[in-house]
Amino acid sequence: MPEAPRDKGARKKIVAVGLMKKLMADHFYELDKAAKEGRPKVAWCTSVGPAELLRAMGFLVYFPENHGAVLGATRTANDYIPLANAIGYSPDICSYLTSDVGAFLKGETPLSKAYEGITSVPKPDVLVFNTNQCREVQDWFLWFGRRFKAPVIGVNSYRGVKDVTEAHVEGVAKQIEALVPTLEKVSGNKFDIDALRKTVALSLETTVLWKKVLETAAAVPSPITFFDGTIHMGPAVVLRGTQQAVDYYKALLPELEQRVAEKSGALENERHRLYWDGMPIWGKLREMAELFQSLNTNVVASTYCNSWIFDAFNPKDPFRSMARAYTELFIVRSDEAKEAYIESMVKKFKVTGILFHDSKTCPNNSNCRHGMPQRLKERLGIPFLVVYGDLNDLRCYSEEQAKTSIEAFVEQLER
Repeated sequence: MPEAPRDKGARKKIVAVGLMKKLMADHFYELDKAAKEGRPKVAWCTSVGPAELLRAMGFLVYFPENHGAVLGATRTANDYIPLANAIGYSPDICSYLTSDVGAFLKGETPLSKAYEGITSVPKPDVLVFNTNQCREVQDWFLWFGRRFKAPVIGVNSYRGVKDVTEAHVEGVAKQIEALVPTLEKVSGNKFDIDALRKTVALSLETTVLWKKVLETAAAVPSPITFFDGTIHMGPAVVLRGTQQAVDYYKALLPELEQRVAEKSGALENERHRLYWDGMPIWGKLREMAELFQSLNTNVVASTYCNSWIFDAFNPKDPFRSMARAYTELFIVRSDEAKEAYIESMVKKFKVTGILFHDSKTCPNNSNCRHGMPQRLKERLGIPFLVVYGDLNDLRCYSEEQAKTSIEAFVEQLER
């Protein structure tokens, strides 16, 4: 395997990224073609929604949250958020939602710059949500459902779950099963349990490989950074349930394992190891990655990238295992369960500090507002830093303030 070059002399690039770019391009071109020709049918799905069921019933699956992240990463979100605010969507709600709605109102998408010939997001035939992330996803899909006159169906999940019980699993499983009649009507395909088992099996294989990819970061030095993870999780998000996702992680994992064997870190000189809790600041990923590498500090693990690890998938019991996997999700759990999870991650990845991102428009994935950092510090004796910003709305983020805070925090770790 060829040795990957360093970025600006400090951060090693990952060779497999070329394959990932092709997979993502193929994904969007396939959706665009289907939307224009009317076959296969296109289902919109929330990122931690029942994508396996949709694929098993013959739908191509589009994830608006992925599009929201692209709007953030391309720094175009702030051009569109005011348009959604103008039609009544608060500037305090999810900036994925407001930037995505605003972009649609303006008739623009960053996909058109990335992929020649794509002029819009694909028209949905059905929209399927799961509120395990937040209530905004339902409101988001309802808006587009009205615009496209397409059915909107979904699952209303439990919140603040300490221990996932059989009652939780049964409640969500029944809701997923209840989606089938509408999906049969829209797709024109009868539900096939064997097709669902096959799709769940592919999702399970993807999730096992993705977990192994992320866990290579437990090595010292780590072969990967959190900022790499936010890019390479793409297939786990938009292609799970497909052979393409499995094949991608089968290509990526050996590259990282080779780095581990050679003790070749993602950073030239890894001195400190941090854990990132909360959403990425999409429009500042590059700047933050370069800042941390200049401080010889690697953000080695996160709750965000691990959100697409679904250990509970079981093709022998697809509906119930999907329900369990989607209810074990970190964002759904109680603070007690979240703190136990972060403690296990701190130990596994040999973390010396925790960074909490307080994302202005994403309270559901900001875990620093009710004393959790202080409780973890008391319990683990580990320092923490809160960075204030947002997933997409860069008006909520002060680069100078964040830079000063991060530099001071790393100086504290040095002492």
